[in-house]
Amino acid sequence: MATISTDTLVDPIVARRTEIHRVAAASLNRRQIYSRIAITICGICLLVALIPLVAVIAYTAQRGIQAWSVDFFTKLPTPAGIPGGGIWNAIVGSLIIDGIAIAGAVPFGILGGLFLAESDGRIAGGVRFTADVMSGVPSIVLGIFAYIVLVRSLGHFSAIAASFAIAVLMLPVIMRASETALRSVPQTLTEAGLSLGARRLTVSSRVVVPAALPGLITGVLLALARGVGETAPLLFTAIGSEYLSTAPLKPIAAMPLVVYQDGIQAYPDLQTRAWGTAFFLVLMVLVLSVGSRLVAARLRRVKR
Repeated sequence: MATISTDTLVDPIVARRTEIHRVAAASLNRRQIYSRIAITICGICLLVALIPLVAVIAYTAQRGIQAWSVDFFTKLPTPAGIPGGGIWNAIVGSLIIDGIAIAGAVPFGILGGLFLAESDGRIAGGVRFTADVMSGVPSIVLGIFAYIVLVRSLGHFSAIAASFAIAVLMLPVIMRASETALRSVPQTLTEAGLSLGARRLTVSSRVVVPAALPGLITGVLLALARGVGETAPLLFTAIGSEYLSTAPLKPIAAMPLVVYQDGIQAYPDLQTRAWGTAFFLVLMVLVLSVGSRLVAARLRRVKR
């Protein structure tokens, strides 16, 4: 009776898996060396990128901290050459401008992101392309656009015109961040809601949006961080004011305008005020950027 060789009884799948393990084990040291080299290169690139950032923050802090005092944050500005004064009117103006802008941009940005996340047709592609183009448009162009649309129509500069320009600047950032956040929600949640008989609008508003809330908040805070420090749109819309104004339909002060207008003056006290305002803006942007990450991480842990 013929005997069967044991080689012919080996499962080809097992043999293939054994060969893969052997090759992987043989190249393990080489791959670990390449990994360490890649991590080292990435670390060096990170340090190189951080050097100018840390240098700018340190220099701004060194020049700006000298202007900080209680009066700096609570008093109105004084004329050039007179010591004292502060940026209280600019702080109030920035809160009004950015508050109106974020209130107008968030609903449209999230709705636009929801539309892009739910649609893949030509219209959605056109909207997506437009949002990407708008993200790269210089802010001064948006300022001129707001000037033509609102300032010339109303006949005067105003906080509303400035908020419109900042909202247009924030809109594509919020829209694209919202789309990314909404697309990250598992499709099974949507399918489960639809299988229970709920309408798509109900599923989107009560299931998808709450699940994507960490990403949505991150996008809104990042858009706000970008809008807070913009100066060019305000030059054509808010124009600034030396007085405390809270009327949305009148010219209004803003912190970026203080940095620009006082920073180019020849008076040392105005330059010091500009540096102090710049340092305050840098800290605000830093807090918003880092805070958006922390809030998103916190919400993700709560949902788990």
